[in-house]
Amino acid sequence: MNKVTAYFVDLMIRFHSEDEGIALSEYLVVLGLLIGGVIAAVLLFGQQLSLAWSNWANWIGTALGNSPST
Repeated sequence: MNKVTAYFVDLMIRFHSEDEGIALSEYLVVLGLLIGGVIAAVLLFGQQLSLAWSNWANWIGTALGNSPST
């Protein structure tokens, strides 16, 4: 067994035996779900969000007296 494999085996043993490893795993699962949700929302609503941002930018530009972007 090489050093890298031994390191990862030791790391997994420590994660399994310590409470911090379990808490870290739970946080990583929640983080993964949040990232997945954000990606799904952007894929589902990306085109509408882009249009909304463009409309808002044109409105704010007009309100400030600048010519609207095309």
